[in-house]
Amino acid sequence: MIDSVLNPYTEAYNRSLTDPVGFWTDQARAIPWVEFPTDILSKDENGLTRWYADGMMNTCYAAVDYHVEQGRGDQIALIYDSPVTRTVRRYTYRDLQTEVAQVAGALRQLGVGYGDTVVIYLPMVPEAAFAMLACARLGAVHSVVFGGFAPHELALRINDAQPKVILSASCGIEFDRVIPYKPLLDEAIRLAEHQPDYCLILQRPQCTAELQAGRDIDWASVVRQADPAGWIPVRATDPLYILYTSGTTGKPKGIVRDNGGHAVALKYSLKAIYNVEPGDVFWAASDLGWAVGHCYIVYGTLIGGCTAILFEGKPVRTPDAGTYWRVIQDHRVKVFFTAPTAFRAIKKEDPEGRLRQGYDQSSLETIFVAGERCDPPTLNWLGDLTGVPIIDHWWQTESGWPMVANPMGLGPVLVKAGSSSLPVPGYDLQILNEAGEPLGPNEEGYVCLKLPLPPGFTPTLWRDPERFRQAYLDRFPGYYLSGDGGYRDADGYVFIMGRVDDVINVAGHRLSTGEMEEIVSAHPAVAECAVVGIADELRGQRPVGFVVLKDDWLDTSRSVETELVAMIREKIGAVAYFRQAVIVKRLPKTRSGKILRKTIRQIADGESFTVPSTIDDPMILDEIRVMLNHSGITRS
Repeated sequence: MIDSVLNPYTEAYNRSLTDPVGFWTDQARAIPWVEFPTDILSKDENGLTRWYADGMMNTCYAAVDYHVEQGRGDQIALIYDSPVTRTVRRYTYRDLQTEVAQVAGALRQLGVGYGDTVVIYLPMVPEAAFAMLACARLGAVHSVVFGGFAPHELALRINDAQPKVILSASCGIEFDRVIPYKPLLDEAIRLAEHQPDYCLILQRPQCTAELQAGRDIDWASVVRQADPAGWIPVRATDPLYILYTSGTTGKPKGIVRDNGGHAVALKYSLKAIYNVEPGDVFWAASDLGWAVGHCYIVYGTLIGGCTAILFEGKPVRTPDAGTYWRVIQDHRVKVFFTAPTAFRAIKKEDPEGRLRQGYDQSSLETIFVAGERCDPPTLNWLGDLTGVPIIDHWWQTESGWPMVANPMGLGPVLVKAGSSSLPVPGYDLQILNEAGEPLGPNEEGYVCLKLPLPPGFTPTLWRDPERFRQAYLDRFPGYYLSGDGGYRDADGYVFIMGRVDDVINVAGHRLSTGEMEEIVSAHPAVAECAVVGIADELRGQRPVGFVVLKDDWLDTSRSVETELVAMIREKIGAVAYFRQAVIVKRLPKTRSGKILRKTIRQIADGESFTVPSTIDDPMILDEIRVMLNHSGITRS
């Protein structure tokens, strides 16, 4: 429990641990049910935690129809802002109800019903949100796959999800490039063992796809002619969606989200963490292919009666590094949520924040960042630029909502740079050592969650409960292993220092690459960095920095490297053995903005590796390899 002066946060947190059934029963009353649950916390046939097992509800109803029934049908529910197509469209809750019912009717006409699966392979267009909600309306299970995913990876997901129908589009758009999707989809289906009955194809004007007779159906024609479908009651424990993450075996892990616990947790989080109310504009600048897009563009935002923004663009080059500030102004955004990497990209192109000038930001109250650790220099730069609280919070695809955060709706706590603040109510977070024993303040170890996990957390993996146990529960019995390392300070604040395999061993000393990145990123020349432990014959491992410089510092790379080495020596000491900082043009990342540190290490160590399916641009790996060879780092 949290020991401090009683306030709304400590009261909620302590009760959530001492009386989880009572606490989550109260939170469940905030969403509409067909049958309110009485079996609040139980175990399923595999011995895994389930919430609200006997409850009946429908997520689409809670997100759309309920608000229309409550007299709020004319409120804007969804704003589609697409600088890449120069389009802005607004949908009221009543509009959304109509659009979703039509898509659900088309899916029903194609044979999709309760318990069937549907793969959604679409760009950031309103139809993607309609499709997700339409599946929920019918009790079908959807799996959104990031638009433009490579055919092999899409085929793996098709085989695992076994969809009856795939929803896709003729193309996506990145910056000024049109990316045809249909050839990628056709190849994925050719590679897949499982074959869908139909593919529903959204034709976009930037690129028209050739349809395969008998399998492919034009979206506009079938949706327009369909009879609208109503919603059906489903069990709270029925799966709502599958969201795949990379697995260590090469087979993707299908994270499952249920209906009831998911809706309750998201509704609770909107007020408790983000401090948004019905009618507020909440913008999560993410992609629907990621957990943030599911939870805070579509389901959570709409269940909470807010206005969501679906943004088809990038933080830079659409058309410039001021595009985020323009969206905040135009749509009167109250709370903004994105990844730290987006702001680092903006800072690199506009370090003085000049492009923000001229845009009215008076509606903006808070900025939240997540997806990777937010280095203090970026956090401080953003805070100085905007003058609003910058909240770094921590969660995972598996959790589906934040695990550690500054609870802005429960009386915000002191901000500590480098910390995600305090555990969210429902999460009994502990730091364990190798033996599974709790560690004391400022002792770094494995970040774990004591069971039971709260509502909204994935209860299992798709059709593979044993793999769920092996991946998350077996290492420390009674705990969920997050895979991240970190510590808590004397005040209980949580510091996430990176994945446990990012903790390196230098001559017997366990050192955090996250701490080194924090030091390196504090240099005024550094726009972005990654510190990776590479193999060293004498010390086991040694850290090497990979640094992207701000544009106006490019001519000083040699002196910057010397200064960075000196900074690490001063802050950590010679024990760190930080001797090199390689200046690179850019860092390899996933499409969600996470730096591929493991891949950098594999290149440096001369190991064989598979190009990650989530990589934003594979050509970056060749650039890294050239720079490593030039620096004499790469091992043969």
